[in-house]
Amino acid sequence: MSDSDDLPYLSNRFAPRRRPTRVVKIGEVPVGGDNPIRVQSMTTTFTKDAAATLEQIKALDEVGCEVIRVTVPTLKDAQALPEIRAAMAERGVSRPIVADIHFSPKLAMLAVEHVDKVRINPGNFTDTKRFAVREYSDDEYQAELERIEKTFTPLVLRCKERGISMRIGTNHGSLSDRIMNRYGDSPLGMVESALEFVRICEQHDYRDLILSMKASNTQVMVQAYRLLAARMAAEGMDYPFHLGVTEAGGGDDARIKSAIGIGALLAD
Repeated sequence: MSDSDDLPYLSNRFAPRRRPTRVVKIGEVPVGGDNPIRVQSMTTTFTKDAAATLEQIKALDEVGCEVIRVTVPTLKDAQALPEIRAAMAERGVSRPIVADIHFSPKLAMLAVEHVDKVRINPGNFTDTKRFAVREYSDDEYQAELERIEKTFTPLVLRCKERGISMRIGTNHGSLSDRIMNRYGDSPLGMVESALEFVRICEQHDYRDLILSMKASNTQVMVQAYRLLAARMAAEGMDYPFHLGVTEAGGGDDARIKSAIGIGALLAD
């Protein structure tokens, strides 16, 4: 028996086989397809401190990190990106830079002009979490999706114009009230949160997408990625994944936690 009808995230339960995906480029670094698994890390500085951020970028470059993510939570952080890119060019550092965006579509529109990829969290890109318990009718839910599309579309179109890729990265701890009330605090909610944004991208024929399902609980993380793989296969989607365990911490505990979560998915 070679099929895995009861394990729809696998094509063969008896032999490791890489999930076929499209190739998405982060700058000049191709991800997915038959390309190697890429290593990404993140600076820990305030990005507005351009000098300190550049030093960490250089250090990551020197140890072979292939993609480098910086956080952009404020206007000053976004405004530092041109200075950082210019300094990287002067130092001969050509690694692609990813801008990590939370809460602010306006900051995303600023950052997209100076980076190779933007990462958005569908749980908080357009929504402010109020922890409100309510039921949404189908019409109300559809109205919310239309509101999200109106806010999200300018970034989609600008990424498409510039040839910039995007990671739609769901976090288990920051699902929107809309998702929480319909799907609960669950892997299904994580998957639906991402797919709502993917469908908006596809409506505009933008497909330079990478997806992630991060959780501090490795069981939730693994289940969410597996469910996402199954749902994408059912809908004919072939986007590559970014794997990671959020809030892993440091030291041996973090290494064990990451090995469990990432290792299980790589073994699939």
